[in-house]
Amino acid sequence: MKKSNLLMTTAATLLLFSTTPTFAENKSKKEPKVLTAEEQVKLEEIEARVLEIRDMELSNLEKAEKAEIKAELKSLEKEARALRGTGLYISTGALIIIIILLIILL
Repeated sequence: MKKSNLLMTTAATLLLFSTTPTFAENKSKKEPKVLTAEEQVKLEEIEARVLEIRDMELSNLEKAEKAEIKAELKSLEKEARALRGTGLYISTGALIIIIILLIILL
């Protein structure tokens, strides 16, 4: 009885800690979005404005002006991200599942 338990435990341990080689798949990278001339011009305008803000002397601005510039930078970033087509999209079903999980867990 003890011998069979020992053999079963040994076999289970060997199977549990044995390794099997796995290889990662080669994922094809997304092709970059081709921008139209209008979109390219708009991106260049956004980039120029961001560089202009970066070169500004922010230390002698008031708090409200700094907040306004920060809000402008955020909106420029959102606009540039939308033009490039990079972003995270969540389907309605996934959103519902996430909300349900949050309700259950919290």
